[in-house]
Amino acid sequence: MAVSFSFTETEQQCMAGIVCDVISARLRNEAVQPPHPEDYPPALQKHLGCFVTLTIMGNLRGCIGSIVGREPLVTCVWNMAQAAAFRDPRFIPLRASEWPLTEAEITVLDELSLCPDPGRIEIGRHGLVLQYGGRSGVFLPQVPVEQGWNLEQYLSNLCRKAGLPDGTWQRPGARLFWYEGFKFQAKKQS
Repeated sequence: MAVSFSFTETEQQCMAGIVCDVISARLRNEAVQPPHPEDYPPALQKHLGCFVTLTIMGNLRGCIGSIVGREPLVTCVWNMAQAAAFRDPRFIPLRASEWPLTEAEITVLDELSLCPDPGRIEIGRHGLVLQYGGRSGVFLPQVPVEQGWNLEQYLSNLCRKAGLPDGTWQRPGARLFWYEGFKFQAKKQS
């Protein structure tokens, strides 16, 4: 993907460590302190959005993120890891017995921009955000690939996710944004 940033293996390991450490500590009921951005490489201090996705045996177990970078990336990763594990409203909080089976993935997002032409959307490259009438829906770039959707299905499901009728993305006043992301596995340290 042609995102405007990349991360070294060391930087990816730093973010993975944040995810695994904060979830592990919370599962042990230990107090957790947020990371100090100044202790991390400059790339991890940038204000970028991110999502943390948790799965167990390929099934979604939690996914929460921030589309827009309002805080340093290390802080966003720390916050989204906890939200995905313990505050995703679709699931009960992660249990300690599930943690050994849980896989974590981090997707760091590039900046949003208005999609100039929906025909230019590339499945697997572009994530989408739809806003209309006070509602919004978002999909990460990997979602249509994982679901086997073509472009029409991608846009239809985006409308549905926003709680809007099919085709809403074409209505006057609808705003369709696209972005790219950098995705990697947050491997647990042995």
